[in-house]
Amino acid sequence: MRSETLFFLLLAATAAERLVELAVSRRNMAWSLARGGSEHGRRHYPLLVAAHVGLLVGAWAEVFFLSRPFLPWLGWPMLVLVVGAQALRWNVVRTLGPHWTTRVVVVPGHVRIRSGPYRFVRHPNYVAVLIEGFALPLVHTAWITATLFSAVNLPLLAWRIACEEQALTAASVRA
Repeated sequence: MRSETLFFLLLAATAAERLVELAVSRRNMAWSLARGGSEHGRRHYPLLVAAHVGLLVGAWAEVFFLSRPFLPWLGWPMLVLVVGAQALRWNVVRTLGPHWTTRVVVVPGHVRIRSGPYRFVRHPNYVAVLIEGFALPLVHTAWITATLFSAVNLPLLAWRIACEEQALTAASVRA
């Protein structure tokens, strides 16, 4: 099987994983809203979704239309980073349990999580997003997509983190 086909399958698997995330997020959002949770930062969410769709489509298009090669010295380490980012993301989902959503939803009085990857990093999910957004396209040398996604994603994540911090403070989430 050609490397381009395998890369397309990796992108398809990533898209399928995102759909699973959305299903988990919908369930968890309903749980949070039923307990008085409120959503914050709705304006940035469609931009994040568009950026992530752009990552997958852009990586595929760059490899397909610009004939980017698979370079083993680059591709294999990037694949390891992608798998590691997925493991970190699902560790975050497991650690946050019903509080994890793809949106910013805060339940009043909730105690801030300090276990799992949160012992080491305040926003580990965004570390996973940064790693994956850069590494996934580079599995097959799609450097334009890696660069553009990172350039778009960094300010969006800064906006998202500021929104999250403000929502947690406003809801008096205890540290």
